[in-house]
Amino acid sequence: MKYDCLIIDDEEELANNTCEYLNMFEVKSYVCYSKKEYEDFLKKNSATLILLDINLKDGSGFDICKEIRKEKDTPILFISARNTDDDKIIALTIGGDDYIEKPYSLGVLLAKVKAILKRYKKEEIKKYDDGNLKIDYLNKKVYKKEKEVKLTSLEYKLLTYLIDNKKRLVTKDELFDKVWNDKFTLDGTLNVHIRKIREQIEEDPNNPKYITTIWKEGYIFDGE
Repeated sequence: MKYDCLIIDDEEELANNTCEYLNMFEVKSYVCYSKKEYEDFLKKNSATLILLDINLKDGSGFDICKEIRKEKDTPILFISARNTDDDKIIALTIGGDDYIEKPYSLGVLLAKVKAILKRYKKEEIKKYDDGNLKIDYLNKKVYKKEKEVKLTSLEYKLLTYLIDNKKRLVTKDELFDKVWNDKFTLDGTLNVHIRKIREQIEEDPNNPKYITTIWKEGYIFDGE
């Protein structure tokens, strides 16, 4: 079953109250009180968003977050009574999207949860699939003929930016600004990344059909 929100927290009363409140506002939610319960949950269920406590009876929320980040981009909001800067820095560094201190306002939490769900549901709708090349925007994966191809994070950003702007010239300066956030990147660096992308998605990288080079200007994505 697919849930909007999964709460992983061993403070049962607070977790239950939070779950009940979210469900009352049509955010389909479920509670796990331990790492073991979470692992059992995953066997038959999934969630778009996770509210994750740090201290659990049988493990650490930090460890759960690291495990999730190995495979998925699921948004994670840490909810914890631990309020040191070190805890917050660790939580955000290992992949947490936000850090909410206990006790928290259920109303504020609901607003944060709804905002994230709205954004991710848009990503679920967004897709590219021409029968040969497929982009799974939600999980940030690329497939060629149903087989996953491995791109670096930067290569993925480059490819999806070109796809999102397909059929028009995307200048090198625009890519440096929008993808690198660095206007001083060298052309040679960009050329290397484009070549690596072609090697993964093109039938013949030397005669590309997807990414066309416009000499001295930039690139055009010619897919459907």
